[in-house]
Amino acid sequence: MNDAVLANEDVLFEIQGRAGIITLNRPKALNALTRAMCVAIHDQLKAWETDPAVKLVIIRGAGDRAFCAGGDVVSMHRAGRAGSDEYEGFFFDEYRADYLTSTFSKPYVALVDGIVMGGGVGLSVHGPYRVATEKTLFAMPETGIGLIPDVGGTYLLGHMPGQLGVYLGLLGERLKAADCLYAGIVTHYVPSEQIEALTRALVEEDAAVEDVLARFHTDPGAAPLASVRAQIDRHFAGDTVEEIVESLGSGDDWAVGVKDRLLALSPTSLKLTLRAVRAGASLDLAGCLRQEYRIVCQIKQGHDFYEGVRAQLIDKDRNPKWNPATLAEVTPAMLDPHFEEPKGGDVRLD
Repeated sequence: MNDAVLANEDVLFEIQGRAGIITLNRPKALNALTRAMCVAIHDQLKAWETDPAVKLVIIRGAGDRAFCAGGDVVSMHRAGRAGSDEYEGFFFDEYRADYLTSTFSKPYVALVDGIVMGGGVGLSVHGPYRVATEKTLFAMPETGIGLIPDVGGTYLLGHMPGQLGVYLGLLGERLKAADCLYAGIVTHYVPSEQIEALTRALVEEDAAVEDVLARFHTDPGAAPLASVRAQIDRHFAGDTVEEIVESLGSGDDWAVGVKDRLLALSPTSLKLTLRAVRAGASLDLAGCLRQEYRIVCQIKQGHDFYEGVRAQLIDKDRNPKWNPATLAEVTPAMLDPHFEEPKGGDVRLD
């Protein structure tokens, strides 16, 4: 059976054999998500959950560069500047789709063959099966654009061992496949040239998804993160960003380099991220998404998101002027409103 369904040309749905297949179809934009794509994915998953013809779901990205490089933050930048509720609406619908991947009652397999950042992380990491290749490049670089690691990122990062999640969340470090496997971001590694064969096996074979994936899984090699894990756990254990920076500053060349990179990021985003990731360690995914929605709604009223997106993605001068400009200027009183219920209410994850 090959029953193609076109929701809109930016995301494609089809049934092949026993599998429902979602293809993020904006390759020129690295498959960045729009609000309409999030709504369509949520609604299609709901429909496939009760469709007896669909035994599992596969999600993948079109083209050869990206699974999904995130949400369309330039559009959110415009909406936020204009005071439009499209800003909140995007996050609301994105988080609902992300949450559904975690509760979906059938096997959900994300083929993370390429760049995966931001919104792409939300559509992959909360499902039970995440397949990396040698082309996988993971990052949650939101502190560089005045945001926080959202889409359930504070859950993912908050539940990582030691201080790995704090390190990755604050720094926005880019990871390849071996590190993704080490950190629990993906569950399997399959060479890119085998992805088509894996997809065919998942679609055609009457076998457990776990068994098919295990047959294709190979060793991606040593994880570079493992070699600096002891330093990460030592330097990133501080209760405040200032303590972390101070610890890094007294370390070796690697630590001092990390400190310098941290200090180039949004001070407000760094403090929000540390607080949210640490809180996320004791929350479930739904709790983390509610917390993140509160934070991003309040970020709309601030400065750094607009400045970060301008500097990194619009003007591309890579020279953001953060306000407040230093960690010392970001007070708890400035952070607290980000953790309160927004005027429009909390996100609903139904």
